[in-house]
This record gives sequence, structure tokens and C-alpha cells, in this order.
Amino acid sequence: MEVLLNGRGLIISLIFLLLKFSTAIEIPLSVQQVPTITKQSKVQVAFPFDEYFQIECEAKGNPEPIFMWTKDDKHFNLSDPRIIVSNNSGTFKIPNEGHISHFQGKYRCFASNKLGVAMSEEIEFVVPSVPKFPKEKIDPLEVEEGDPIVLPCNPPKGLPPLHIYWMNIELEHIEQDERVYMSQKGDLYFANVEEKDSRNDYCCFAAFPRLRTIVQKMPMKLTVNSLKHAIDSSSSTEIGSQANSIKQRKPRLLLPPTESGSESSVTVLKGDTLLLECFAEGLPTPQVDWKKMGSDLPKGRETKENYGKTLKIENVSYRDKGNYRCTASNFLGTATHDFHVIVEEPPRWTKKPQSGVYSTGSSGILLCEAEGEPQPTIKWRVNGSPIDNHPFAGDVVFPREISFTNLQPNHTAVYQCEASNVHGTILASANIDVVDVRPLIQTKDEENYATVVGYSAFLDCKFFASPEAIVSWQKVEEAKPLEGKRYHIHENGTLQINRTTEEDAGSYSCWVENAIGKTAVTANLDIRNATKLRVSPKNPRVPKSHMLELHCESECDSHLKHSLKLSWSKDGEAFEMNATEDGRIIIDGTNLTISNVTLEDRGVYSCTALTALDSAADITQVTVLDVPDPPEGLHLSERQNRSVRLTWEAGDDHNSNISEYIIEFEGNKEEPGRWEELTRVQGKETTLVLHLAPYVRYQFRVIAVNEVGRSQPSQPSDHHETPPAAPDKNPRHIRVQASQPKEMIIKWEPLKSMEQNGPGLEYRVSWKPQGAPMEWEEETVTNHTLRVMTPTVYAPYDVQVQAVNQLGSGPEPQSVTLYSGEDYPDTAPVIHGVDIINSTLVKVSWSTIPKDRVHGHLKGYQINWWKTKSLLDGRTHPKEVNTLRFSGQRNHGMVPSLDAFSEFHLTVLAYNSKGAGPESEPYTFQTPEGVPEQPTFLKVIKVDKDTATLSWGLPTKLNGNLTGYLLQYQIINDTYEIGELNDINITTPSKPSWRLSNLSATTKYKFYLRACTSKGCGKPVTEESSTLGEGKYAGLYDDISTQGWFIGLMCAVALLTLMLLTVCFVKRNRGGKYSVKEKEDLHPDPEVQSVKDETFGEYSDSDEKPLKGSLRSLNRNMQATESADSLVEYGEGDHGLFNEDGSFIGAYTGSKEKGSVESNGSSTATFPLRA
Repeated sequence: MEVLLNGRGLIISLIFLLLKFSTAIEIPLSVQQVPTITKQSKVQVAFPFDEYFQIECEAKGNPEPIFMWTKDDKHFNLSDPRIIVSNNSGTFKIPNEGHISHFQGKYRCFASNKLGVAMSEEIEFVVPSVPKFPKEKIDPLEVEEGDPIVLPCNPPKGLPPLHIYWMNIELEHIEQDERVYMSQKGDLYFANVEEKDSRNDYCCFAAFPRLRTIVQKMPMKLTVNSLKHAIDSSSSTEIGSQANSIKQRKPRLLLPPTESGSESSVTVLKGDTLLLECFAEGLPTPQVDWKKMGSDLPKGRETKENYGKTLKIENVSYRDKGNYRCTASNFLGTATHDFHVIVEEPPRWTKKPQSGVYSTGSSGILLCEAEGEPQPTIKWRVNGSPIDNHPFAGDVVFPREISFTNLQPNHTAVYQCEASNVHGTILASANIDVVDVRPLIQTKDEENYATVVGYSAFLDCKFFASPEAIVSWQKVEEAKPLEGKRYHIHENGTLQINRTTEEDAGSYSCWVENAIGKTAVTANLDIRNATKLRVSPKNPRVPKSHMLELHCESECDSHLKHSLKLSWSKDGEAFEMNATEDGRIIIDGTNLTISNVTLEDRGVYSCTALTALDSAADITQVTVLDVPDPPEGLHLSERQNRSVRLTWEAGDDHNSNISEYIIEFEGNKEEPGRWEELTRVQGKETTLVLHLAPYVRYQFRVIAVNEVGRSQPSQPSDHHETPPAAPDKNPRHIRVQASQPKEMIIKWEPLKSMEQNGPGLEYRVSWKPQGAPMEWEEETVTNHTLRVMTPTVYAPYDVQVQAVNQLGSGPEPQSVTLYSGEDYPDTAPVIHGVDIINSTLVKVSWSTIPKDRVHGHLKGYQINWWKTKSLLDGRTHPKEVNTLRFSGQRNHGMVPSLDAFSEFHLTVLAYNSKGAGPESEPYTFQTPEGVPEQPTFLKVIKVDKDTATLSWGLPTKLNGNLTGYLLQYQIINDTYEIGELNDINITTPSKPSWRLSNLSATTKYKFYLRACTSKGCGKPVTEESSTLGEGKYAGLYDDISTQGWFIGLMCAVALLTLMLLTVCFVKRNRGGKYSVKEKEDLHPDPEVQSVKDETFGEYSDSDEKPLKGSLRSLNRNMQATESADSLVEYGEGDHGLFNEDGSFIGAYTGSKEKGSVESNGSSTATFPLRA
């Protein structure tokens, strides 16, 4: 016995090693191997609306497998012409051609080659029948009111799931309640019928959703006879009462049925839903209650449905087994039923046999364990046959394991393990392949790999080998195995190089060797630069409602740029590339922009760069600033007459420290509801003693301030009322206002409401002459003004104003000096003289008036003057007084802006706050000559190649006797250099023009003209002009209207016009018409006619008008030749008078009819000149 146990323990100790080796290897198809099922169907249902039904079975193996099927454990012939078989697989199709019921059954697929046979699980092919209710005649049911009844449904069998409904013929659901219930089987139960239950169309409908089918049972008729017809009584109330009393009864269970007794057993599979139902008849309608015997119902998984008649427990486990009791009760009694719930389970694997690849002479083990309720039975098969039929069954066979020692190639087979109980069967297969082969490397030779500096590189070397092989890697140029902690070779042959550097780039060889031989492949490794990333700005602090811009700057290897992708996330959640729907958050590649930032936008923002080989990320913490939340919890304490302590709690500062608090109060009686600032305190304080004024009913609120701004005010505090007291201060800004002499209107700034300290505020006003040894006069008033009459004008008084209320007087008042009302000065200054400074400025001197004659506060002196006549022409001027004031006590002043060479009168007077005193006697003085103003204009009226004639206008103000003019000129051609200034003194003042000679031809000049008196010359007026060149028609426009050739030309044109008009008139009298004239006669246009009239009216002006315009153009732009040519062209050519067809132009003809030509003979000359 001990030897057996030790041997068993040795076998088990080898299990994990064997499994580890066997599961790590997948045999390439190029190596001979047993078949393996790769795909198979599950349960297949033949729905009538499908075209065909496919039963699948595919397998791999070497040699290629051959397929065989069984149906209901009997051979199934794939050559049946009614099925379609797929090539190179075991899959076949059954067309839906009306004979499919023949194929219903359980199928199993077998795939075999010379090494073994693979077997599929059972595949059930279900051909559902079309469910139908039997055609039957259902007798009507008749019951008395209060009796129970059951309407059976007995639905037909069909493909689950099945849904049952009770409805009437109009497809309206039969209402269910505590009295009416449909069981799980579909029967309709009535605990007690009522008269309203009578109907002849109770219909049971059975729905099979997978078949898309609903069937209906024949309608049933139920008649409920009322008991009131059986009892002779006149009172309906008594009838109902008697009927109820006759039918009242204790509960009796209809579900479970009576024949099942007081208890029954229910089996449910683990993980399914348990449904227990109880229904009792009785009157009154019984109530149903549930409980589990010995423990509580499972909380969270149990529900009571259908008015408590159904107990539902979901996801049943083994702990839900036991006894459950339902109790139906009314006031007459109870009925109970016990359900013994048994929880069972189909088989499930705990250990499945694993396929393995073994070499000759090695050992192996297959494990097969399953659980279930009842405990599953384990059966082994080899190549689809019972294990007892296999010649190489193995060394040791147990129900749950098979072990092998000294495996040989003929041990190669497919082992199947089946676990089954009453609830089903499960199948697991394991391939045992005994193979001896030289290593086969499945990774391609010369494979290229790339990684990033600092990352790990993985070079593949997938291989298959049996017996077990050893893998080694080396760098091609070094030809020795790789060593060091950075190198790791995985079991599948992959080489991992950790923390790569640029020196790791190059070619590597993978060598795989076992007892049969060795093989190698080469791999090439490239090292790329790592991707770098930086998000800016770092940790920004953004005020709410502002804009936030984040920038993601990346740098990656040039080989990786095509795969570079940037993405943004916030607090770990990725943003969509299009950002938010409202457009507030916009992602534009490297930039993330958030408009109108909100508090929800705060958080950690991350930018991630992802390439084909690496990734990088950088974060920034965004802090959103906002004004603080209002302070809370205002509390008043330490209440005193003149102070109170205010305490509050700080609100959320929204990421910006509170710098200060503003304490405001409300209590001003004059402005109720108006809040005023009381004081401020630093942000770290949340309590403060407030100093208050008497006689105020205070209420306080607090505002928090941070760098963003002010919070909303807090909720107001409780009221705090201070008691009244005498005033603490007296009025300020005491002043006097007088409108009459000897009057003193005393005014002051009244105390504000917060300064009155109590009720009944008045002002005690005291006054006396300054320095006089007499008692104070006083008067008490309620307003802030007092009128006092004094015996003298402008006398100083000491005045005091004191505040008084019902509780006392304010502090001792300070005296102020005020003056009584002023009067006008009553004497005039004496003018000492007027000193002439220049032709427009004089200095006036006078004597000041005595102080006692001012009768007030002297404010200054005023000079009045007016021009009487001009000394140039002796004309007398109307009196226009000018005024100039000089403030302060002074005895002289300057009078500017006088007209030169004129006579003036002047007076001086004194003035005070009341007004002006009398004027002095007028003083007469004269201003000397001055220089004239500039001439009003200067024009060049005629120019030739070496001469120019200038004309000008007199100055507006001569300021004296005009002695002549100073004419200056110089060359100013279009360069920065100017010529020498030439002077000409014109001594004839009356001559308004001058002809300059000896000028240079084709030269631009600037002319300056000044008017002069004996005092000098005034400011110049200027003009520019250019002389003409050689050979030009300089005199073309010089009195052109007097030239003989021009007069002859005009006469010729007039004669020619007259002749043409005569011909036209003669032709018209003979019946001929010109086409243009005909059209105008038929369709006259008043607007065009008006334009024609206005045009010729313009031309009827004097001949000088167009010539003057031409002269100006000649002087400025030297275009005389062009103008002359145009004049000759229009005067001599015929195109201006005729159209192409030879008719007169319409404008001319129309003008003739209006008489324009006859009224002004010069029109023929001016017309072409202005065209």
C-alpha cells in the first residue's frame, strides 16, 4: 500500500511539469499529428422560414482528416442525395424542402487519419412541429357567484420559450388581480367569481417567439349566476349581505393541486430561476404569504409577483435548497403547502485533459475531473472508442486520470473524456502526439524589428521541437551568446532586450537545438529616438469665464512622424477630436482651447503622443479661479451700546485665497434698504468687533474678496439696535450767504442720519460782532439755515452752531468768522493816464478807492473801452463797449487787441461780491499807425514766355495810410532748390496790378505781395505761376472774341446752319420728313426736351465764360495747343452737326423749334466749344 501511495505521489508531482511543457507547444501542420476538431455546430433548430440548415464540423491534422458522422449513435450516410456536403470538411447542409423531419436527431462528427480519430460533441438537430390547439367543442361553464373555477388552457407543445396570454375576442387582456390568477402552465384561476366575470369570449393565446407563431384556443363561455335571484327579499342590501354570508369559506389551495398533498418536491438547476406558485380559492379572497423554513428568504434575489402568489428567486445556488412554505389565509382560516426545493447541477469541468507533444521514451499524464449534482460519471474514449478497445491504453488508468511511461509513436491518439449525469453530458478531448523532429523555426529569416531608445525590444524566434530544445541568441558580428541582465530569452524563443541603447542596433542570430539537430534564423534591430512631449503653460490659473489655451509640443524620430498621433484627456477621460458639441472646447491638433471657462473645467489635462513604437505624455494642472462663495453663518455676540462682535464662516475661495472681507451695514433711516461699507478686515480673519453709532437698528452682511473679484453678499445677520445718545459732533462747513446789505444768512452742512445719535435733532446757532464785549445772541432751528439782520454792512461776526437732541447737546462748538451782507462800492477810481505800448496795446493806470468805500470784499477793477472813430477816414463808429477785469487790489492793467490808427474812450470801476461800482470819467486816447494786413488776394491774370501780369486786392485793414506795396518773386521749379528773391517797391498805392518783365521762359515762379504804411509792411499774400515756352500759341486766348478769324468762323457757321434749316423747311413743305424728326413728333420725350432746353440756355451766356476757363487751364497746365486744336476741330468739321444718315442731330433740331438759335446767334460758336 505504501509503495502504491508513493508511486501515485510521484506521478502527481510530475503533472505540472508535464502540463507546462505540453501546453506551451503548438504543432505546425507540416509535422504529422492527430486530427483536431476546430469548429462544430451546437444545437441546430430547423426554423420553417430558413432556406437551409447547416451542420458544421471542421478539423485539422496531418495527414488531412477524413470525416464520418453518426446519428443517434448509428452511422449516418453522407452520400444521401437530400443533403449537400462541403469539400475538405465534414460540414453538410440540409435544404428546407419539406422532408427535414427525417433528419431530426443527435449527430456526432468523427475526423480521422492514420494517427487517430477526433470526435465532436453531440449536435442536436431539432425539427419543431407547428404548434396547434386541438379542434374541440368546449362546453359552456356555469357557476354561482362566489364559487371558484379554473379555465384550462393546455397549450400545445412547441419550441420554447412559451408565452401564454388570456384575452377576449377583441384582444383585450383579461385583468388579473388578487382574485384572478394565471398559473405557470397557463390555466386561469378564479378564487371566487363575481357577476362581472360572465363573458363568452375567454381565449387562451400561446406565443412561440422563436417560431414567430401565436395560436389561439377556442373561446370559452363562463356564466356567473347571481345569488340575489335565488333569495326572495325586497332589500338589495340585505340580498348582497345574505349572498356573501352563504358563500363565505376558508381558503383551499388550488395550486399546487389537491392531489399533490400538503407538500411537494421541486428540482431547480444551479444558476436558474426558482418559481414557486400558490393559489387558493375562498371568500373573502385569501392572501398568500411565503417563508423559508429554518432561515430567511435570500435578500436581493427574491421577489414576490402576481399579488404574492409567485415566489421568484434568481440565480439559484446550493444554499437556496430547503423547505419553503406558502400560507393562504382569510379571516375564516388558513391553508398551507410546503415545497421541498432540490438544487442540482449539470456536469462542469474542474480539470480538463490537456493535449501534449511528447518525445519517444518520455512520460505523460491526462487528468479529467468534473463536478455536478448528481455527481457526474467519467468515461474515457480513445479515438472515439471505449478505452478498453485500445491496444495501448497506457500504464495506469484511473477514472479521473491516465498516466503514461516510456511513450512510443504508436501511443499517438486522441483521448476523449465524457462527464455525464441526468442533466447532461460534456466532452473534452486531448491529443497525445509522440514526435521526434529537428527544431522547426516558424519565424521568418531576416525579419526587421525596431524600438525606441530606453524601451524594450522583442525579437521573435517561434519554434517547434521535440524532444525539448535549447534556444540561444547572439549578435552576428560577435558570434557569442548574449549575456547580462538586460537580455532575457522567453520559453517561446523570443529575445527581450531591456533599456535599449543605440549600440543595440544590428543583426542577431537565434539558434534552436535539440537531440535531433539545430536550426538558426537572423533578425535585424533598428533603434529610434524616443518621442518627447511638453505641455504649456504649466499649471495655469485661469479666472472663470476667461479663455484657456493649452499647447502640446512634441518631438519624435523622423521614421515615426507618419504614425504620430496626439490626443488630449482630462482626469483620465479622453476628449473627442471634435471636442464638445457647443464648440466651447476646440481641439486643433496640438492646441486645446476652452472658451468661457467654468469651474467644471478644472483638473489634470494630459497630452499623449502615440507612435508605432512608443508613447509619451505630459500633464498640466488647470486651476479655475472664481470669486469666492458668500460667507455663511453670520453670528452676533458681545452686544454693547456702541459695539458688537460679528463672526462668520468663510465660503469656498475657488482656488484663490481670500485677501479681505468687506463688512457692510444697513440701518440708515433716511435711506432704508441701502447698504454702506462699514469696515474691512484681512482675509485670514473671520471675526471682528464693530464700532457702532447710537440710535441705529443695524443689520450686517459680509463680502469676500480675492484676486478675481468680490463674492455675492452673505445673507444678512440678525438685527442689532443701539440706544440713543447725545450728538458726538457739530455741523461742519458753516458759511454765510447774503443777497441784501446788512443781511447774514447762515448755512451749514446738516448731520447725517447716522450722526444724529438720537431723536429730536436741532441746531443751536449763536452769534455776536467780532471783538464786541456783548452777550451772544442765539436761536435754535430744526433746519440747516438761519437769516440774521445786522446793523452794519460787511461787518465781521463770530458764529457757532451746536447740534442738540433729546438726550443732550453736542461738544462745545468752534467759532467761525462770517461777514454780514455787502453793498455796491460807492465811488469810482481816478484814471491817471494811458501809456501807448504799440498800435494795438496800451497800459492804463488809476488810483484805488478807499477800503471803507468798497462796502464789501474788493474783488478787483474793471476797464471798459470803445472805439469812437478811425483816424484814417475820420468815420465815427457806433459805441461797442469792451470789458476786461483785473482781480485783486491793483492800480494798472494792459488793454490788448485795439485797432491801430483809431480814437478810443476808456473808463475804470471797482467791483466786489455784490457787484460793480460807478465808472470813472471817460478818458480819450489814440492809437498810432501800424502795418497793414495782407492783401485780400493775388492773381496772375496774364502770362507770356518772359512776362507776367499780376492783380491784387486791398487789405481788409489798412491800419494807417497806405504808402505802397513790396512785390517779391523767385524761381521755384520742381526741385528743392529755390532761386534768389527779387524785390520791387511799388510806390503807387492806388494801382491794383503790375506787369513783370524779363522773366525766363518755361519757368515756375512764386510771387509775394505785402502792403506797406509808414510803420512798415504787413504779411504777404502768395501765388505761383509758370511762363510759356518758345513757339506756343501764347496769345490764342488773349481777347479771342476780338480776333478777326474767330468772328469770320462764327459767321460762316451761322450761315451754313441757316442754309441747312432752309433746305429742311422746303423739304418738309413738299411732304418729306427726316426719320429722326418724325419719331420725335410721334413720341415726344418731355425729360429729353427739358434737358435740351437747359443745355442751350447754358450756352446763351456771354462769350467770355468759356474763354476764361481756357485761360485758367493755359496758365496751370500748358495745354493751350490742345484746346485750340479742339476749337478748330469743332468749329470747322461737319461731324458735330450730322448723323451717319445725313440727318440733323435731334438735340439741334429740338432747340431750333424752341427758338434758341434765333434768340442768341452766338450759340453756334459756344456749342462745339463746350461739347
